[in-house]
Amino acid sequence: MIDDTDGAQNDDKPPVRLGEVVYQQMKERLIRGAFEPGHKLTVRALAEALGVSSTPARDAINRLTFEGALVFAGPKTVIVPFVGPEALEEITLMRLALEGLAAEKSVLRVTQNDIDELTKIQADINAALGDARYADALWSNKEFHFLIYRLSQMPHLMTTIETLWLRIGAAFNDLYPEFAEAKYGVHNHMAAIEGLLDRDGGAVRAAIESDIRDGYRRLRRAERERSAQNLHLS
Repeated sequence: MIDDTDGAQNDDKPPVRLGEVVYQQMKERLIRGAFEPGHKLTVRALAEALGVSSTPARDAINRLTFEGALVFAGPKTVIVPFVGPEALEEITLMRLALEGLAAEKSVLRVTQNDIDELTKIQADINAALGDARYADALWSNKEFHFLIYRLSQMPHLMTTIETLWLRIGAAFNDLYPEFAEAKYGVHNHMAAIEGLLDRDGGAVRAAIESDIRDGYRRLRRAERERSAQNLHLS
C-alpha cells in the first residue's frame, strides 16, 4: 500500500506528491505490458489496487489519457487502447532509429557487470517463456532493453524511448505465444549480448533492430487478424 500523503519533508529533496507516485507506477505497468489492449480501468479499481484515495488515482489516469496511453470509454472508465496499423508503423520506425542509436552507443560504457546482469535477466526471460509466464517475460524484457539503452548515457533519448514504449507496451502481449515458440527474442537478445562482449556497436544495434522488426511483423499480423475478426462479427 502507498502512504496517502504528499511525502515527507526533508532538506535535500522536495516532497513527492502521491499523484506522481501513482502515475509513475501506472506508467511503468503500461510500459511493461501489464495490461492488454482493451483492458478497462476505473478510478475506483486503480485506487483500490494501489491502496490510495480516488484523487491521486484520478490524477494519474488523467495524465496518462492526455499522453495517449489510455483513452476514455465513459465518464469514469478508461481503456488501454489498441495500436492501429499507421501508429504501429510510425512507432516502429521511431524505435528503430532511437533504440538502435542507444544500442550502438551502449558499447562505449558497458562493463562485465552489465553483461552479467543482462545474462541473468535473459535467463529469467527464458524461464518465464518456458513456463508460459508471458507477463513475467514482458516485465523482464523491459529490464533487458532499458539496461542496454541506459548505457548510452543520453537522458533525453531515454525519455523519448520510454514514451514510445508507453504507447506500445500493451501491444507486446500479442507477441505470445509465437515469440516464445520461435524464440525470436531470445536469439536477438543473445546476439546483443555477444555484440556487447565484443564491444561492437554495430552488432548490438543490428540485434536490437532485428528484435524490433521481428516484433513488428508479429504485431502487424495480430492487428490484421483482429481487424478481420471484427469485420466478420459486424
